[in-house]
Amino acid sequence: MYSNQILVFVIRAFALALLAGNASLALAQDKSAKPDLEKGKAVVAKTCAACHGADGNSPIAINPKLAGQHPEYLAKQLAEFKANSARKNPVMLGMSSTLSAEDVSNVTAYFAAQKPKEGAAKNADSAALGRKIYRGGDVVRGLAACASCHGATGAGLPSQYPRLAGQYAEYTEAQLRAFRAGERANDAGRMMRTVAGKLSDTEIKAVADYVAGLR
Repeated sequence: MYSNQILVFVIRAFALALLAGNASLALAQDKSAKPDLEKGKAVVAKTCAACHGADGNSPIAINPKLAGQHPEYLAKQLAEFKANSARKNPVMLGMSSTLSAEDVSNVTAYFAAQKPKEGAAKNADSAALGRKIYRGGDVVRGLAACASCHGATGAGLPSQYPRLAGQYAEYTEAQLRAFRAGERANDAGRMMRTVAGKLSDTEIKAVADYVAGLR
């Protein structure tokens, strides 16, 4: 009797292990599937283009350029907009809520593959101050250089730090102000809130202007 019970137990355990293995394999295959840029383009045309442009080069300065942005960063932002917690925006909440996991994979890959249009600093004096802060920070105030995370050319680092080069100054300024005020809180380890908290209005404008001209 006990032998039969042990046998049944072993068979059930084996079956569960097999099912778990199949589920893990399916998940791995799903994650390894290559994004479909054409499907991403179609979703962008329907959902994203009005604000961010069909190729990710937003025609409006208050909306960020997404062309050339790291897909991992874009996916993180969409997930956080959808969660409506660390990063809140009623428009993006509505848009992100309509996207499936496959849509996100396709859309972020599509935007990443697009060529970002170059920007330009508007004020030489302001850009000079922005360059000083961006590249060197301020040791006395414990202000880290932006370049230490986002790179000297603003290219960022995939999976960790976003591309900033050529971004609209108006958008960058708005985000730095939001971090400083704590209105945006999706920065790991409060890094951006700490940095922005040490910047004056003049310095924020200067950094945003300098970033716009990076390439």
